[in-house]
Amino acid sequence: MSTENILEVKNLKKYFPIKGGFFGGVTGYVKAVDDVSFTIKKGTTMGLVGESGCGKSTTGRTILRLLEKTEGEIIFDGKDVSKLDKKELRELRTKMQIIFQDPYSSLSPRLPIGEIIGEAVREHKIVPESEYDEYISKVMKECGLQEYHKDRYPHEFSGGQRQRICIARALALKPQFVVCDEPVSALDVSIQAQIINLLKQLQEDRGLTYLFISHDLSVVEHISDTIGVMYLGNLVETGNTEDIFDNPLHPYTKALFSAIPMPDPEIKKDRILLQGDIPSPANPPAGCKFHTRCSQCMEKCKKVAPVPKDMGNGHVVCCHLYDEK
Repeated sequence: MSTENILEVKNLKKYFPIKGGFFGGVTGYVKAVDDVSFTIKKGTTMGLVGESGCGKSTTGRTILRLLEKTEGEIIFDGKDVSKLDKKELRELRTKMQIIFQDPYSSLSPRLPIGEIIGEAVREHKIVPESEYDEYISKVMKECGLQEYHKDRYPHEFSGGQRQRICIARALALKPQFVVCDEPVSALDVSIQAQIINLLKQLQEDRGLTYLFISHDLSVVEHISDTIGVMYLGNLVETGNTEDIFDNPLHPYTKALFSAIPMPDPEIKKDRILLQGDIPSPANPPAGCKFHTRCSQCMEKCKKVAPVPKDMGNGHVVCCHLYDEK
C-alpha cells in the first residue's frame, strides 16, 4: 500500500441474498456493490456520486464493516479491515467514523446532546475523566454548538443543528477517516453551504480524509479532490474533480452533468434524458450494465463488459467508446 493512501479498496463486492420458495432458500443475490476499486489519499476528499440505488451508501458502510463484504479487500492505514478480530476492530472504530444522511433518526431521542456526543468518548477513554466535560464543550464549539446545548434533546434542534451534532459525535473520537453519507441532502440550500464549509474547515484543522457520498454534483464539485461515478454497483468513471467536470467521458457521467441546474436562467443546457428505468441489481444486464439506457450503445456493449482504461492523469473510464484510444 502506498504511504500516501489512507484507504485502498480492491475488487469490493457486497451481495445481499434473496430468499424465497417453500423452504425459504436463497434464490439469487442483489449485487449492490459489484467489483469496485479505488484509493483515497490522506487529507483529501473523494466524492462518490450516482443515482439512488447505485450502491454508494452500501460501499461506505461495507468499508467501515457496518456490513460484511462478500469479496475483495479493504486496506485502511496498512491493515485489511475485513481480517481484524473483535478487539482490533474495536480499536479501529475510533479512527473510522460515519455521518449519516438523516440527522434525526441517527440520534437517540432519549439522551441529551452532551451524552450523545460523549458516550463513545467515555467508552473508548479518549480523554481522562477529569477532562471529559471540557473536551465535549471544545468539540461542540468546533462544530458550531454552544455549551448550554449539552442538556437539550434532539427534538429541540433544527435540521442543520442536528447535523452539527452528528458531526461533533463523529469527530469527538479523533478519527482519521470519515464517511459522509449524504450529510446535506436533507437540509435547506443555505444550511447545506454552512455544513459543507464546516466540514472543509474541520478537514483543514484536523487533517481528515473524507469519502463524501452524494447525488448532488454541485456539492461534490465544491468539496471533493477526486470523484467516482457509480452505476448499478460499478464505478464507471474516476479521476480528479477538475478533469471529470471539464471533460466527462462516460455517457452516464455526461447525462448526470447535464442535469445540474444552472444559476443563470439565460443559459440553456442540452439536457441528456436517459431512457428507461435502472435495471434490477438482482438481475443486471450482460455486458456493460449501462447499455440498456445508453444512446451510444454498440453491439459489443451488449455482450462484453468494459474494462477500466486510464485516459491520462489518473482519469479512468469503463466504456467501449474508448477501446481504440
